[in-house]
Amino acid sequence: MTTTKRTPRLLLSTVVLAVAGVALLGVPHGQEPSAPAVTPTVHAATIPSSAAAATPVGEPAAGAVARVAPSAETSSAVESSVLPPHGEGVAGDGAIQQNLVTAWPADLPVSDERELLAAGRALLRADATGIGRATWPDVFPTSNRAVAPAFATARFRIQAAIARHDGSPDKAVVHLVWAGADRGGTFTDLRITDWHFTRTIKKGTVTWTPQPRP
Repeated sequence: MTTTKRTPRLLLSTVVLAVAGVALLGVPHGQEPSAPAVTPTVHAATIPSSAAAATPVGEPAAGAVARVAPSAETSSAVESSVLPPHGEGVAGDGAIQQNLVTAWPADLPVSDERELLAAGRALLRADATGIGRATWPDVFPTSNRAVAPAFATARFRIQAAIARHDGSPDKAVVHLVWAGADRGGTFTDLRITDWHFTRTIKKGTVTWTPQPRP
């Protein structure tokens, strides 16, 4: 029997969908949600249609995800949830961050996690708004740096971010949930982006290098 691995991307998508799901449960009958539906971007992770059956060692247990997912059979759990409504704004970012951390506990040294988070945030900002692309010439070649940014700097916001191992001690991935308004003025939150890194050690110094997108 073949067992499918629960991917980090699936975990992040599950948590984000849980946030949106709780919001929809909170909308009064007969009314439409006040915020637009989540729409994927060019660099957003694809949300799979099904979850994996098994959880490898070092990855979050299925129960951790179940605790943040809304359930029609357990209305009391939904009522007591701290997940923010869709479109809540800055006030709801802390709850998204907490649920990501709860669903997938830290597995990196604090110094490595801090370095990866700083790099992942900077890369996302550069990719979305164009600010700082020259800092990453291997990720954003000259032709890419000249492309007009897709999102307005003033309305760009990172809602939550975690850095975790990516199947190997020498690989890591930074998962980011963010919000932004595109050039047409449409604002959408709960966007998902992953940045992958590889680790190298030279003269005792650990360096995490971001990988170009395919």
